[in-house]
Amino acid sequence: MELKQIIRDRRSYYSLSPKSPITNDAIKSLIDTAILNVPSAFNSQSARMILLLNEHHVRLWDIVKDTLQAILPAEAFNDSKGKIDNCFRSGYGTVLFFEDQRVVKGLQEQFPLYQDNFPVWSQHSSAMHQYAVWLLLEEAGFGATLQHYNPLINSAVAQEWKIDSEWKLVAQMPFGVPAQQPDQKVFSPLDNRRLFFE
Repeated sequence: MELKQIIRDRRSYYSLSPKSPITNDAIKSLIDTAILNVPSAFNSQSARMILLLNEHHVRLWDIVKDTLQAILPAEAFNDSKGKIDNCFRSGYGTVLFFEDQRVVKGLQEQFPLYQDNFPVWSQHSSAMHQYAVWLLLEEAGFGATLQHYNPLINSAVAQEWKIDSEWKLVAQMPFGVPAQQPDQKVFSPLDNRRLFFE
């Protein structure tokens, strides 16, 4: 598929089925492609990812529900529970995106002139990793969304999968074969969003 078409087709899919058009090894290969090839400031390579499939994927979204149930009023929780069960938990897997704070702190110490920038640049790199994975999943035939239940779930996730304490959770990307098409996307006028000087 042509890159421009993949970029156009990538959308947030809120109805996912627990199916995969490719093997689990092929999914792992997509993750590896992003980790190895997406750029990072000072070549820091601070991005970390975890791929959750099968019961691990389901467990993540049960953790999200348990966490929300403990802090939300009943009516608000029921709305969230329905969305989680039908949009995220119903998919095939989830990619967790982290940034290794050990790397970020090391660069701050090594280059004190830029110390305030390294956390920002770390987020930039994470965003690029998220987008690259999203495009690769789209190309493979998956639909996905990008979620941010952190920091609410950080400690429970770290405990469940025994994750390095220096890995900071940034985002969660549930994916699966789309069960229905997304709503029509509305675009703001291009003339308000870019300038050309020739």
